[in-house]
Amino acid sequence: MSKKYTVARISIRGKTFEILVKPDPALSYRRGKSVPLSDVLVADVVYSDANKGFRVSEDDLQKAFGTRDIRKIADVILRRGTLQLTADQRRRMIEEKRRQIITFISKQCVDPRTKLPHPPLRIQQALEQVHFSVDPFREVEEQANEAIALIRSVLPISTEKISVSVKIPARYVGKAYGAVKSFGSIRKETWHSDGSWSAVVEMPAGLYGPFLEKIGETTRGNAEAEILK
Repeated sequence: MSKKYTVARISIRGKTFEILVKPDPALSYRRGKSVPLSDVLVADVVYSDANKGFRVSEDDLQKAFGTRDIRKIADVILRRGTLQLTADQRRRMIEEKRRQIITFISKQCVDPRTKLPHPPLRIQQALEQVHFSVDPFREVEEQANEAIALIRSVLPISTEKISVSVKIPARYVGKAYGAVKSFGSIRKETWHSDGSWSAVVEMPAGLYGPFLEKIGETTRGNAEAEILK
């Protein structure tokens, strides 16, 4: 089969249904992006074995999908079935997922000796040292938690949480409230008579630096924040 094409397939009631698709448009469609099926499909044909060119009968399509409309059937196969990836696609997806895992660990964890986040490069080197294998299809948080357990053998790391006291002047509360809430759980909040707002926020220790940057930007440096002992 030409490298310009790949296969998407699904099995229903013991029968296999395959379509020939263009790799990158098919992957974009699978990820929910707005891509016309005409840009995805190589041909408006459903096969039982695309490599051998065996087509599925219209009766079998009707029984399996409740329709003979190839575009509707293709949509089901692309969204619910299995999409073959090219070697380049798989490499790119793994690298993207690896960056997401490293970012997650950097935000959620700290060096217990300094209480500061590990730089992303240090986390990447630790992952390489323990030979952590990234799955392009599994959730970031699930893999990150597995990675944290593994790299503890080569890197001091902990998932500590901190409580941060923050106070926002009245004129910035509208913009800052959502930003503060996005960093953690608000455990206590108080609205003051002058319209200002204060809160105690619990967050991963690794998010404290980004938190200060965000509220500083949102309030033009007029917010107050400190870690509670």
